[in-house]
Amino acid sequence: MTTRMHDPRDGRAGAIDCGTNSTRLLVVGTDGTPLRRLMRITRLGAGVDATGRLDPAAIDRTLAVLREYKKVIDELAVPRVRMAATSAVRDAANGSEFLDAARAAVGVPAELLSGTEEGTLAYRGATADLAPSGADDVIVDIGGGSTELIVAAGARREFGVVSLDVGCVRLTERCLRHDPPLEGELADAVAVIDGHLAHAAEAVPALGALAPGSRLIGLAGTVSTLSMLDQGLAEYSWGRVHHSVLSADAVDRWCRTLAVEPAAARAARPGMVPGREDVIVAGALILGRVMRRFGFGTCLVSESDILDGLVASVAAGGTGS
Repeated sequence: MTTRMHDPRDGRAGAIDCGTNSTRLLVVGTDGTPLRRLMRITRLGAGVDATGRLDPAAIDRTLAVLREYKKVIDELAVPRVRMAATSAVRDAANGSEFLDAARAAVGVPAELLSGTEEGTLAYRGATADLAPSGADDVIVDIGGGSTELIVAAGARREFGVVSLDVGCVRLTERCLRHDPPLEGELADAVAVIDGHLAHAAEAVPALGALAPGSRLIGLAGTVSTLSMLDQGLAEYSWGRVHHSVLSADAVDRWCRTLAVEPAAARAARPGMVPGREDVIVAGALILGRVMRRFGFGTCLVSESDILDGLVASVAAGGTGS
């Protein structure tokens, strides 16, 4: 009888997030330490808000990155991987075609997450390395096509999730058509955001009854980019961005500053991720309106998000191959 020796790579786990604006990969070791974290701006959701379909060129861009990620997964000998798609694919009439192609590219099922599932996984990732606040936590996950608001009301043991069809790509395409945007376009964008936030307050009553000392935790590229801009970071640093703090005044200041610049000028700023310069104004507007609506003076930046939630579910024995 042959006894198989334990391979330390057996405990590795991976996750892929096919988002509206970016496609990301995370691979962790047996102890949960990140071995590889990659992000590519693929703009999978380009035009979906207007056409209701994924553009063939956007699908091709994303599949090219997925094939790149497949090579990384194979090189690292990752036995279990979970891949998920979110808002853009949810909204697209041809979303199932993308899911089939993504599965063929990576070799694992491509799941389509609901907004609630997306928010729950984002909460799991964002709070994994945070001590309890002693009050309530609100997570804002600003994606390309949607924004998730998650409330964990500690003292009342309530948990609520709402997914809003407003994200940095969708809002840019819908409202901010000029470069830089016109004042009327910015006003229209604010009105759209405020309408969605009014719905959120109705859908999750805990948002209107937050305990004193509650904290807002911000996720995704908009929030991390604003942190880099505010700190003057020319190069990305996980340690400098993760758990940094953005004030409401800083968010408002960056909204005003970036909104009057053309995208080319934004792209030249130290800390601006290439491919994000054309949607950062919309993302900053969303964050600013969330902070104003729910009374937050600061936002804690988290680089742990839905991707970390996905990989944690795999490591814990959840969905994965």
